[in-house]
Amino acid sequence: MTPAQIVAALFTPLFLLYLYVRINDSKLMRLPPSVAQAFQSERWTEDDVKKEFLGMQEKSINIEGRLPQKTGRRYIVVGGAGFLGGWIVRHLIERGEDPRRVRVLDIRPPTRPDLTSGPATLVDFRAVDITDKVALDAAFDAAWPDGSTSHDETTVFHTAANIRFYERHPDLLYRSSKVNVDGTQNILDACQRTGVKILVYTSSGSVLVHRTRFLLGLFEKEPPMFTQAVDDKSPIPDRHDKTFSNYAASKIEGEKRVRNANGTGKGLRTGCIRPGNGIYGPGGDVLCGAYLVRQTNPTWIGKSLQSFIFVENVSLAHLCYEARLLESPALGGDAFCVVDRGPPATYGDVYMASTLLTDGLVTFPELSSTGMLMLAHVFEWLHLARYFTSTSSSAVTRAFGRLIPSIDGDLINLQPSLWALTAIHLVFDDSRARLPPSKGGLGYEPLWSTREGLCKLVDEHIKAGGKAEERSIAGGGVSLGFASSKAQRGVGRVVEKIDPVGVVN
Repeated sequence: MTPAQIVAALFTPLFLLYLYVRINDSKLMRLPPSVAQAFQSERWTEDDVKKEFLGMQEKSINIEGRLPQKTGRRYIVVGGAGFLGGWIVRHLIERGEDPRRVRVLDIRPPTRPDLTSGPATLVDFRAVDITDKVALDAAFDAAWPDGSTSHDETTVFHTAANIRFYERHPDLLYRSSKVNVDGTQNILDACQRTGVKILVYTSSGSVLVHRTRFLLGLFEKEPPMFTQAVDDKSPIPDRHDKTFSNYAASKIEGEKRVRNANGTGKGLRTGCIRPGNGIYGPGGDVLCGAYLVRQTNPTWIGKSLQSFIFVENVSLAHLCYEARLLESPALGGDAFCVVDRGPPATYGDVYMASTLLTDGLVTFPELSSTGMLMLAHVFEWLHLARYFTSTSSSAVTRAFGRLIPSIDGDLINLQPSLWALTAIHLVFDDSRARLPPSKGGLGYEPLWSTREGLCKLVDEHIKAGGKAEERSIAGGGVSLGFASSKAQRGVGRVVEKIDPVGVVN
């Protein structure tokens, strides 16, 4: 071969790969105008964000007058020291419930200022791993301050979950199911045994997401199911390989068990809330709050249109469902999607607002979606290879497995499942939840739009001096080493705490 032929042989494949990446990116990193129009979604402007933020400074949104009325019941909040569960505890107290009649079951005590000061300090906290049936039963059987052990007037909110969204191989499903299925079954058993009457379960909107593929043929225009518009009646994936990840598969089974438990025990009424993708807000979210902590956030999903939901809206939905179940058994055993008020937003909208409101401190450098997806497949292969070799019956294979590098920190999130959830246009219709009770709805009226919720999140972050909960420090994204040193240290601490079967809520 001549030198020219050698050079051509070396560089032609690389050039063709480069062309493929560019062409594939043009199909993935786009928001078709027809999709934005169909969901009445217009891109945010800097003026819109500034106006919203300044308006919130003058008059903040207050949820107190919109919460369902005080019931005087007893409450057990599973995961109540965490993100969503903590907001449910806070809202219960704000609407007038006696904090001494609220019991929190979680694997570690609360650290949030609003849960470690004021009336919240009177809440009965018990350190419990919900996968430990004996410990969980003991927590349910413990006497209330008045000496009673009865649960005839008790509502349980179950918000705890293990969010291992990055794994999709069925052999790793047990890692998610231990908490999301077995732990949920333990809670159901305890409710049925002790006579609990109301159980509201935090499911996930991701149970409705169907997995698709993103490495396309040259003549394909876009991924199959690139736009997924879902509502309460949308079909749930009927096979494991159709779910977006093991997390979704385990939540499908957990939700199924909760719904099937309706009417069992001593008159147990159950219901499920399916929050949109994803939940964000002050108090430890792994989405937008994590962006603020990491500061530098490499991304490739800026054009993705999604239905976000502010954490206080989610809490409100849980309390609305409890109110409906107390009124009538008619809505028992059901599941409702819930999202923010107003049209869906793109991740790019969130990025622009986050950068603007932090004076450029938080940034979102754009990378190639296709290139990162190829790297994600490599990381998934390493993750699986290390698992299968380490669990082999052969000592030689196990020894070889120790040579395979582990995927540390938030790089563990960089696996193909991330695309199946965030690289599609995912829009939820929660109109049924918003119907009045007389028409079969929850009477759910979300207070915050996504733009308002994001403004409040940034405002609270600034007021806290940039201090964040460890859950936000760990985050659910990928920093590629660009995150602040504080965030990098936090990832290691939190991953160590929750792996392999810990609870994140």
